[in-house]
Amino acid sequence: MLPPAQHQNPSANIIRSLLQHTNELSVYCKDMPYALTAEVAELDLSTGHMVLEIEYAGLDIERYVTNGSISFDLEALKGAHTIERETYSLSNVTAKLQKSDSTHYRLECLLPESVFVQENRGAVRIPFILGMLARVGLDVYPNTLNVSGRLRNLSIGGCMVDIHLADSIAIGVNQDIPGVMLEFPNGDSFFAEGKIRHMRPFGNHGYAAVGVEFTNLSTSQAEILFQFVNESEREAAYRSGSNDKLAYHSSLFIPGLKEKKILQQETLERDKRSRQPPMERGVLDVAHQLQVALMYMKNRNVFPSEILYDCVDTLRYLVEQDRKAFLYALAFLREEPDWVRHAVQVTGLLADLLLLRDPHDPQVREAMLGVMLHTAGKPLLVSEALPSLNVNMNPVQKLMLSGHVEELLKKLNTLGWEPSPTCRDVIENANERLDGSGYPASKRDYQLSTLIRLIAVIKVINKYLHSRNGEPAHSPLDAYRVVSNANTAYDKTVLVEYMQVYGLYPIGCLAKYSGNFLAWVMDVDAKGMPNQVHIVKNLRFPDTNISSIISQSDISQLGHLEGIVNPLDYGVKVLKL
Repeated sequence: MLPPAQHQNPSANIIRSLLQHTNELSVYCKDMPYALTAEVAELDLSTGHMVLEIEYAGLDIERYVTNGSISFDLEALKGAHTIERETYSLSNVTAKLQKSDSTHYRLECLLPESVFVQENRGAVRIPFILGMLARVGLDVYPNTLNVSGRLRNLSIGGCMVDIHLADSIAIGVNQDIPGVMLEFPNGDSFFAEGKIRHMRPFGNHGYAAVGVEFTNLSTSQAEILFQFVNESEREAAYRSGSNDKLAYHSSLFIPGLKEKKILQQETLERDKRSRQPPMERGVLDVAHQLQVALMYMKNRNVFPSEILYDCVDTLRYLVEQDRKAFLYALAFLREEPDWVRHAVQVTGLLADLLLLRDPHDPQVREAMLGVMLHTAGKPLLVSEALPSLNVNMNPVQKLMLSGHVEELLKKLNTLGWEPSPTCRDVIENANERLDGSGYPASKRDYQLSTLIRLIAVIKVINKYLHSRNGEPAHSPLDAYRVVSNANTAYDKTVLVEYMQVYGLYPIGCLAKYSGNFLAWVMDVDAKGMPNQVHIVKNLRFPDTNISSIISQSDISQLGHLEGIVNPLDYGVKVLKL
């Protein structure tokens, strides 16, 4: 590709290249609990003049313009299936806010004349743009937790790392971390100690931006880092066309054999992920937003009520739009963090059952919010003593985790947010049992509402249907049997209702057929038998994945239904963007 003409504004040219793909621009401010979506209405490649248009019904949009400037992320989805992420972030861009009508605003922006940003300490920050790539490993706790991500900018003082939201729960602002490993495409690497300086949601696909300061650098480390920064600056100048004397890539960014293999695998995974339907993306977006909400609660001491209520309202909309497609989509949260998966699935099933009982039930919204918040206390407990929620915990860690309800209530009190009576009932009592064997207060049946009796059954069945703390997943029939045999802990009437609604082969479960086929149950008939399935694997060829949806007339070709199985036992995974 020929470099752009020298008179073009480099920042504008990068933005233009990303606007040619599916994209979303988010204006953010560290003091606000969510970003604003904006559209690029005008872009002058020569002057760098850019106009953003925003629809916003709130009264505080001026807070996004700090000292006459704004910050934004531009996230583009590229490639054959438009799921290959590329990003560009700019901060402190000169901007002027103009109001067009009651909810429509224009931001007149002047983009910087250089892609390189001068930091407060005098260092130059190099953005990783137009396909520049380096991989990052953050050692959060010594020998116990490493978080992987991608480098988004680099300076001699530190870097910004793009990580999965799921990994952000173990990281806090001002936290010292024992190691930061940067690995460039050619195999060269850099290691240093670090300190987390800031963290925020990044884009709209489940990622967080983490600012890391390099600390305790030796002379040799500083020299190596200086070399990498110089080479990164050279590469960014070459790719953006801001220096027409550069005629080739820096050797640092030419992929070696290891990087080529990783890139090939990522391409295959993106191809598979491209088949994800809109309902699944909608449910997954709720899971991401719940993690964004947790980040604000944990690191900014803000209760993001608008984000959480939007999650609840989205789930209700989806279940009312297409109930069976919604139930099927809930199953595809199984690769999300366990606390997120459990929260969203139980909230979705609660909405389904309450709306089946009474579509006009006034407590549905607050009950859903309570369930969604209930498990958020668990990630608030993550620390060096409990470095991850995704491990087989020892007895001490399990005891710590049982305090998640108190931890959440303490956090909500600190944030100054008071739940409604229905929401508080759910938060406090969702883990209580009719026979007093629950926690945290060991309440008994006469102290528990009919809503809690319903939630208790949904929660315990969901727990048994998934692998957890070293315990294997149960089939639906086994889960029902365990709950039924739990003496008087659960309401048997609610259990029968649940079984009648979802049956022995619930939508979203993985069925195994005698013909050695694995297939997701997409729909069932009046007798509860699958009548539409999505075939994903033929076990005669275990290393090959397939994708074929068949209906009742063809299901007999798969053989007879042997039962419901655990996807993890057969390597059936959800692939992330």
